[in-house]
Amino acid sequence: MIFDRILQKFIIVGMVNTVVGMCVMFVLYNVFGFSYWISSTTNYVVGSVISFFLNKFYTFNIKRWSVFMAVAFIVTIAFSYLIAYGISKPAIKYILRNSPQKVCENIALFTGMCLFTLLNYLGQRFFVFKQR
Repeated sequence: MIFDRILQKFIIVGMVNTVVGMCVMFVLYNVFGFSYWISSTTNYVVGSVISFFLNKFYTFNIKRWSVFMAVAFIVTIAFSYLIAYGISKPAIKYILRNSPQKVCENIALFTGMCLFTLLNYLGQRFFVFKQR
């Protein structure tokens, strides 16, 4: 079952990652003027390190360690990131084509974050931390 205690724990970890990640991403983009890609990538590098350990030990209660698990986690994060943000930016840019670039990219960052969360959950649950 997809909607169970594991999902609840994943959401709690995700809330922590989201708060940290959003702060990193939007401060880099809006305050320091970093690009869309650098801002969102930095968000996921920081958030992914936190996510790996919290999800491994808290959400999925995995005590063992394997190189496969770490590589699978990195692949899942990279895949989820590239798909989510690769789709979000052009889609929002098209939908809001008459809006300022900064508005479009802020909305695309938020949309990408939501899509990333869904893809990442599915990948972690059914690939990385799958109970074998």
